[in-house]
Amino acid sequence: MRILITGGAGFIGSHLCDRLLADGHTVIAMDNLITGSTDNIAHLAGHPRFTFIHHDVTNYIYVAGPLDAVLHFASPASPVDYLNFPIQTLKVGALGTHKALGLARAKAARFLLASTSEVYGDPLVHPQSEDYWGNVNPIGPRGVYDEAKRFAEAMTMAYHRTHGLQTRIVRIFNTYGPRMRINDGRVVPNFIYQALHGQPLTVYGDGSQTRSFCYISDLVEGVVRLLHSDEVEPVNIGNPTEMTILQFAEAINRLTGNQGGIVFKPLPVDDPRQRQPDIRKARRVLGGWEPVVSLEEGLRATIEDFRRRLGVP
Repeated sequence: MRILITGGAGFIGSHLCDRLLADGHTVIAMDNLITGSTDNIAHLAGHPRFTFIHHDVTNYIYVAGPLDAVLHFASPASPVDYLNFPIQTLKVGALGTHKALGLARAKAARFLLASTSEVYGDPLVHPQSEDYWGNVNPIGPRGVYDEAKRFAEAMTMAYHRTHGLQTRIVRIFNTYGPRMRINDGRVVPNFIYQALHGQPLTVYGDGSQTRSFCYISDLVEGVVRLLHSDEVEPVNIGNPTEMTILQFAEAINRLTGNQGGIVFKPLPVDDPRQRQPDIRKARRVLGGWEPVVSLEEGLRATIEDFRRRLGVP
């Protein structure tokens, strides 16, 4: 297949490039580098089946030649990013999705949208299954991301129903691994950075809020299976093992040997209290997919990647 990945220089996008190239496909990565980095794809320079295009997908997308699939992963994805770039976040979810869908239709290509667990907002249902419509504050500071993704899902389904486009929607839950931006602002990079510098880990609230953490290779496996599946409606991809942020902080300190301890700060506005995917649908429609990398194994690999990039022992 010849595949376009928007956001291809990002954390998840670059790992998808690696996987799809390893599977024998031809890959075009497109990114405006607002939050992505060419460092993530530098190792692919000169690869005969890889091309990088520096482009903002909220503008008209031109790709010469045929395409078999368009994977739309372009978007700021951390609270720090979408608070710094609120309008860009809304534009890439709305205009960028529209442009990417138009390209897929023109090329008769399959389209896969990277959506998010944030479409569930601060959920009133636990764990979150795909038939839950969510509890989102549309005018809160996080609404620019949540509503952009909800709109993107609606537009994707409209193209499927109106034009018969082959579409797929993945709702991604917390994912971590090598190549996460060091200043990403999310809990995994924050904690690892602080721990490797001997600092206390910053926990917001009392740390009782829960998250579930999926290692990047498990997520990519789920996305690839979804791309090749026949499932049109959204599918959760994430790790259902739930833990409190306080437990997670303690695990990071233990694995890094950090003696800095933990400090507590006020909880940000609209920060979800619970986040855990119901992955029964993924197991059913994606050939029994489920995460296989343990938290300790994944964190060790991620910590080593951060050590190397930060130059700390």
